[in-house]
Amino acid sequence: MGFEELLEQVGGFGPFQLRNVALLALPRVLLPLHFLLPIFLAAVPAHRCALPGAPANFSQQDAWLEAHLPREPDGTLSSCLRFAYPQALLNTTMGEGQSRGELEDEPATVPCSQGWEYDRSEFSSTIATEWDLVCEQKGLNKAVSTFFFTGVLVGAVAFGYLSDRFGRRPLLLVAYVSTLVLSLASAASVSYVMFAITRTLTGSALAGFTIIVMPLELEWLDVEHRTVAGVLSSTFWTGGVMLLALVGYLIRDWRWLLLAVTLPCAPGILSLWWVPESARWLLTQGRVEEAHRYLLHCARLNGRPVGEDSLSQEAVSKVAAGERVVRRPSYLDLFRTRQLRHISLCCMVVWFGVNFSYYGLSLDVSGLGLNAYQTQLLFGVVELPSKLLVYLSVRHAGRRLTQAVTLLGTSLALGTRLLISSDMKSWSTALAVMGKGFSEAAFTTAYLFTSELYPTVLRQTGMGLTALVGRLGGSLAPLAALLDGVWLSLPKLVYGGIALLAACTALLLPETRQAQLPETIQDVERKRAPTSLQEEEMPMKQVQN
Repeated sequence: MGFEELLEQVGGFGPFQLRNVALLALPRVLLPLHFLLPIFLAAVPAHRCALPGAPANFSQQDAWLEAHLPREPDGTLSSCLRFAYPQALLNTTMGEGQSRGELEDEPATVPCSQGWEYDRSEFSSTIATEWDLVCEQKGLNKAVSTFFFTGVLVGAVAFGYLSDRFGRRPLLLVAYVSTLVLSLASAASVSYVMFAITRTLTGSALAGFTIIVMPLELEWLDVEHRTVAGVLSSTFWTGGVMLLALVGYLIRDWRWLLLAVTLPCAPGILSLWWVPESARWLLTQGRVEEAHRYLLHCARLNGRPVGEDSLSQEAVSKVAAGERVVRRPSYLDLFRTRQLRHISLCCMVVWFGVNFSYYGLSLDVSGLGLNAYQTQLLFGVVELPSKLLVYLSVRHAGRRLTQAVTLLGTSLALGTRLLISSDMKSWSTALAVMGKGFSEAAFTTAYLFTSELYPTVLRQTGMGLTALVGRLGGSLAPLAALLDGVWLSLPKLVYGGIALLAACTALLLPETRQAQLPETIQDVERKRAPTSLQEEEMPMKQVQN
């Protein structure tokens, strides 16, 4: 008897699993609230040099500003430079001939030595206005997202390894508590350095949610319902994306906004009392008594007539004997055998492409003819049909083809935007929304697909590795936006090219549709590289109907 047979006895999909999905919904909602928070937290409002005697109203006395501020090539007043000497003063104090001669040369400009004044009609306070992260310092503003995702990258390694060693549930508690404490410290930051450090550490804590939640759900589900539960639970991320638009609209100060998206961690800590540990993982660790207790509890909630006699501890022990992990997992185990090495390398490329293109699209809400709140809401709404697309596609076309097609769609949307002129804003907006939908579909598929590729003994470790590489892509995505200084369209070209590479790589992975979750490394290695079309369509363990 294997674990799948045990799960069939106690119920592979019922009230127990639905309660588990509901309890783990909160971390999924919290993730986009923090991951996409820089859209509002680090927003850069319209600004100009602080000038002595400047009018109180930002938009009044344009002629006065014209005398003090040079114009950019697009005709707008400069945000980062001012004239060394007011041009209006030159016109009144010099002779007409001298003034005209002076104006034939380019007037001298200097940086904003006295700081900046900001248009606070949309954002009352952001970290950009708090610490003047504009002009020469704009790289520091973008770097906040890079620091955060670097923290997520490191946290993914730590949580992936530790949760395979000490269990999913204890590490989820660590993630909740550390996220709450570190985010509160971020909101109380008194300097940019303090904020950057605490946000980096917060990213490390939030990585626990990304690594633990999906496997903790899937390891209690049977094969038939893994897809629907995986897609259903991913809709909570979409709910978080739309909720961020609402919270950002209602709270315009960055400190209170950060506080608002952090406080839900408190009830999340309390909810862990009802979250079960993975029985699959407990059996691989030889902890038969705990696994037996959870299995009986699952049977009772699901209304299955299973008791101590029909599901004895001895029967569970026999299953555990075949799945017991003798040696603790390590990241080297992901590369020791041929098939696992192939899976790991391909998943690393796919996850890098998925994250790089997703956050490249998500964090750039400018140039679409909408304000930041409208764009964020639209980007959230488009994710709903993308979930339906994923659900239908992974059931009928399979995980591998769905992953490749969604990444290809992202690449094509980004590439087509390069061909659209700046005057066609409606088409550019439509393509950006389509790209966002495809990239979210690719993200949803990646979580489901990767969880099914790795065996139970290495699932968290494998998810940790792929999340590590994925967050590397997420951390580089904000910096890639700075390439517009080289060529305005270069960031879109880079985002689309990486997505195309990931789409091609996804086709090299084995299909897992209607396959039982592999328990051991041997289960994965029995799936040899396909040599014919018929063999290619065979899953790792075909489910018996």
